[in-house]
Amino acid sequence: MQITSEYLERAIEQLAKLPGTGRKSAQRIAIHLLKQNDDYALNLAQAIVDLKEKVTRCSVCGNVSDSDPCKICDNPKRDPSAICVVEEFNDVYIIEKSNEFRGRYHVLGGVISPMDNIGPDKLRIQELLKRVGEDDEIKEVILALNPDAEGEATSYYINKLLKNYEVDVTRIAYGIPMGTELEFIDEATLSRAFASRNSF
Repeated sequence: MQITSEYLERAIEQLAKLPGTGRKSAQRIAIHLLKQNDDYALNLAQAIVDLKEKVTRCSVCGNVSDSDPCKICDNPKRDPSAICVVEEFNDVYIIEKSNEFRGRYHVLGGVISPMDNIGPDKLRIQELLKRVGEDDEIKEVILALNPDAEGEATSYYINKLLKNYEVDVTRIAYGIPMGTELEFIDEATLSRAFASRNSF
């Protein structure tokens, strides 16, 4: 195949590195960008530069933010008695969209995964223990990690460490998603739903 533009080819190669983007999708995006006016392309480029240069991590919770501390940690209307522990900063975004949790967060930066050489020392677990130990207002730590093997191991490890502190350790409920029929639920999810059942 004869390459008509090295610049277009380079753009396709870079776009194809984005998660969930194959070469064909990258090619469509690159051609779409090529068809747009200069302002569109320059605004997109500037947004990417700003993303890399101006977004930082909150020194308190580890969430991404434009300021330090972040707006959630700095908000006096948030409930200081509850901390929700999540794997990554995008989990904060998902939970915030639900408008159900009004406390604060702690982003671990991953989960314990021996296969990937990620031990507890590579996560923000010590920072969590320090927060809980130094802040008398914290009464509950909610573990909101993914219900896979690594998430379960990390939850178990954190729960064990927090037994030395005067806080309640809870976890979000796992079970059957709304709108799903029982015949399509796998055994592990159904078992977890029965174990996590509540009073009506």
